[in-house]
Amino acid sequence: MKNQFKLFWATALLITYSLAASAQEKEATSLDLGTIPPYHMQVTYDKTSHLIFPSAIRYVDLGSEYLIASKAEDAENVLRVKASVKTFKEETNFSVITDDGRFYNFNVQYSANPPILSYDLMEMQKNFDKVSASDVLFEELGKTPPSLAGLILETIYKNNKRIVKHIASESFGIQFRLKGIYIHNGKYYFHTQLENQTNVPFSIDFMSFKVVDKKTARRTASQQRPIVPLRTYKIIDEIPGKATDQNVFLLDHFTIADDKLLFIEIFEKNGGRHQTLKIKNSDLVKAKVINSMHLTF
Repeated sequence: MKNQFKLFWATALLITYSLAASAQEKEATSLDLGTIPPYHMQVTYDKTSHLIFPSAIRYVDLGSEYLIASKAEDAENVLRVKASVKTFKEETNFSVITDDGRFYNFNVQYSANPPILSYDLMEMQKNFDKVSASDVLFEELGKTPPSLAGLILETIYKNNKRIVKHIASESFGIQFRLKGIYIHNGKYYFHTQLENQTNVPFSIDFMSFKVVDKKTARRTASQQRPIVPLRTYKIIDEIPGKATDQNVFLLDHFTIADDKLLFIEIFEKNGGRHQTLKIKNSDLVKAKVINSMHLTF
């Protein structure tokens, strides 16, 4: 009887252990399915390696004190990396998150003479498994992955449709036009166009988005509420003479009352050919919905 009792508990313990091991194996398997294959590179102490990313660098984490890294001056998408000691035997790593929501992982080894010192991540991705960079969600974009937001900006820009035909500003040979207002996941996409009909280049100082009171819009700034775009499709510094260019801006969700206006202003550097678009609440509520499944508008 005692032997049967011992056999029962031994069997029970074996079954429990097997189930636990099986559960751990399944957990490990599911984690493996989400693995991001790393890039491999070598660094040295006497030379600096540079990595060029498709978008501005937002976050860098170094795996050990053997590495030092920093963004290049006046270049938001270039990372400088080198060894902080003259040699190290253990492999280390670092990770990078960029503004387009991509996560990059790098395994790093020391080499006295690395064969490559400069890396273009856009070119590398063309020849590497696409899962080497993975999407990261940013708080300001909510449920929209940054890569999807970037794709929507690009699609609006390339489609270049004019769905709004009554909002424009024109003076001194400069025409500023709102071509469309779109909405996706509660975020606005504003499509604008700037045309220079003169021979004198239009150098852009800055643009601003602000909600103003209709009655005080021209007299005081006390009732103005600035809105900062979350993303811009591209940076435009100048419109040459007899040229036209367009841009797309991503803005967070907001509403305005009927007694207020949204001003989109563009200011000329060292000039006075400023232009202002005035958008009413009735224009905002007619924003065209974007279907992200097929990117149809």
